[in-house]
Amino acid sequence: MIEFRLLAFDSLGVRSMATVVETSSLKVMIDPSVALAPKRYGLPPHPKEVELMEEMASLIYEEAKDSDVIVVTHYHYDHFDLGDKIPLDVYEGKLVLIKDPVNNINASQKYKRAPKFLKAIEGLPERVMIADGNSFKLERTTITFSPAVPHGLNDKLGYVVQVLVEEGDERFLFSSDVEGPALEEQASFMLKSKPHWAVVDGPMTYMLGYRYSKEALDKSVNNLLALLDQSQLELLVLDHHLCRELEFRDRLKLLGNKFKTAAQASGKPENLLEAKRRDLYRS
Repeated sequence: MIEFRLLAFDSLGVRSMATVVETSSLKVMIDPSVALAPKRYGLPPHPKEVELMEEMASLIYEEAKDSDVIVVTHYHYDHFDLGDKIPLDVYEGKLVLIKDPVNNINASQKYKRAPKFLKAIEGLPERVMIADGNSFKLERTTITFSPAVPHGLNDKLGYVVQVLVEEGDERFLFSSDVEGPALEEQASFMLKSKPHWAVVDGPMTYMLGYRYSKEALDKSVNNLLALLDQSQLELLVLDHHLCRELEFRDRLKLLGNKFKTAAQASGKPENLLEAKRRDLYRS
């Protein structure tokens, strides 16, 4: 039976999508990292944000250290860490499945971040394997990855891999940093996976009209409605880029209450600290 825990997300007060998925045969840690926006409203992180980030880094560390498999979907610092916040001993003896560090990747990740990461964990994992488009049968669990898909609306910020964890007839989908999904190649893997539970990076509405168009929002909503129409889906979690403004639900009125944030799904209060940063400083 598949169980999952949503450890650190934007709706919980930090930039992250750190998630643990457990089956009867193994424990998978996806994107063990946490970060804060370096600037928001022209302001640096508030001390309350920093304190919460440190608490969540400790939680991620404990969960990752106890995992069998670690997945890194791409090389942005809210999804992987160089040991600054999450000690690197979490990688000791693990199978590490990573976004291809050479192909379908932008320059900063290919020539700087990915090599630094691989150098930092050198000698620690039992194995490091390329995730993109591959499937891994591990005892009774299968982990399948999408081909690399764009981070957001184009490949300027690189590519990410989507993750499907299966055991028996149960399927859990994780899709980081698709900012929607607005693109058919992003939505295609989700729909083909027919998940029972889906954790998805939602539309980047806080950049609407600037780096995110109304057309992209409409396409994202249509793709999410198609996913919600699948009869087997029990839970859709939308978070991350979506939860960087307080008015995100107003942007997704067509979805109504058919989705939950990570905070809601975890039975915790929403705590959108980045979106409240100006108010934090005022108070």
